[in-house]
Amino acid sequence: MCASLTNISNYGHVGNTDYRLMRKNLPGPYTFVLAGTKVVPKIMLTKQKTVGIRVPNHPVCLAIVEALDNPVLNTSAALDEDDRPVCTAYDVERLFGKQVDLIIDSGEILPAPSTVISLLTEQPEILRVGKGDIGSFV
Repeated sequence: MCASLTNISNYGHVGNTDYRLMRKNLPGPYTFVLAGTKVVPKIMLTKQKTVGIRVPNHPVCLAIVEALDNPVLNTSAALDEDDRPVCTAYDVERLFGKQVDLIIDSGEILPAPSTVISLLTEQPEILRVGKGDIGSFV
């Protein structure tokens, strides 16, 4: 997760066409998969040496990444034992409270993942349909 696309080429190999596509859709509910650069720690790369780049449109997430002045590795919270989405600070505290150092309650967020789009080939490939509209990618 990045605060902007300013230094994106440090983390992923991106051509002009792909950069314009990302700039048009970010910040937003998309994760773009790029070939990772050598700057990306090996622990963060997939077996295919790719990296997912996301610039969220949520003010709290953006503020955290901007304050840290570095990209952040993140993941979504899992479903709880009743298969209900984890969506309140109470849920997070109850399920993960002893495993995390800090919980920030920024209000309810609809529990849907970002749309994941691979930019590894000339034509964008939808890897997962999520919150982001895929109309402009197909």
